[in-house]
Amino acid sequence: MAVSYKDLGFVNTKEMFKKAFDGKYAIPAYNFNNMEQIQAIITACGKSKSPVIMQVSSGARKYANPILLRYMAQGAVAMARDAGYDIPVALHLDHGDTYELCVSCIESGFSSVMIDGSHHSYEKNIELTSKVVEYAHKYDVTVEGELGVLAGIEDDVQAAKSIYTQPEQVEDFVKKTGVDSLAISIGTSHGAYKFKPEQCTKDENGVLVPPPLRFDILEEIEKRIPGFPIVLHGASSVLPEYVEIINSNGGKLKAAVGIPSEQLRKAAKSAVCKINIDSDGRLVMTAMIRKVFQDKPDEFDPRKYLGPARDELIKMMMEKNEKVLGSAGNA
Repeated sequence: MAVSYKDLGFVNTKEMFKKAFDGKYAIPAYNFNNMEQIQAIITACGKSKSPVIMQVSSGARKYANPILLRYMAQGAVAMARDAGYDIPVALHLDHGDTYELCVSCIESGFSSVMIDGSHHSYEKNIELTSKVVEYAHKYDVTVEGELGVLAGIEDDVQAAKSIYTQPEQVEDFVKKTGVDSLAISIGTSHGAYKFKPEQCTKDENGVLVPPPLRFDILEEIEKRIPGFPIVLHGASSVLPEYVEIINSNGGKLKAAVGIPSEQLRKAAKSAVCKINIDSDGRLVMTAMIRKVFQDKPDEFDPRKYLGPARDELIKMMMEKNEKVLGSAGNA
């Protein structure tokens, strides 16, 4: 039986993006797979008074079970209200790859869906995206499309190399599909290994520095579709301190490099209204769990290692909201 996201307490992204565009900040879009991540997202965004988009990939939805996930997400809104956090929360499908998946999510209470037709031809991408938009808009659900291809691997999404978004296509794509926001490719990448070492330079401390984002492409897109909400995927910074904790506690994350925070802050001040963060959350949780296992090898209570991971995740997300995305205080 279909359920409306409005009955579950969610909002779509229309008003969120309008305020973000006017206020020169970006909405955090945090991916989650389990209860601890949900708790962290709501607590961090509640405490920092930030609007938030809770994201679920196709893989995460299968992992959690679609029915259970619906009630977990609904519980997140109830948790926020009970804690006195007056923040808007959207529930978004990340990288939906079929019309059927988008419909299923809309019918189970998602307030926003992404249909990623970027791996199809331009014409097929328009056809698929338009079909999803037509269905979603009947229920006041917002739709994110994508032009260009991001390299890297994350869940079911993978590509060998990036294909930058072509600015000359965006106006036609937006007009023909009716999408509410557009994910573009300007140099971000999925996963923890966003750049190969040979693509990077080294700073004075020997730290790998990735090539800068293509802000020239972003600026050209802004000119062609002024005021239109832009989305950045693959925008985790792969925070070095957590990579170090992982590696010093038995992990092997060598040459993991992400997007520098200052570049994301610059993007957030532009037409970029939504920035996706998944890998950083995974790294934080893995780092703290590994540390507990290393420091306390006799520990076997999941609460004793998932709890510290959740607490560190809250800390990381609050810092993102306040210092990188600029969303703190804008609920």
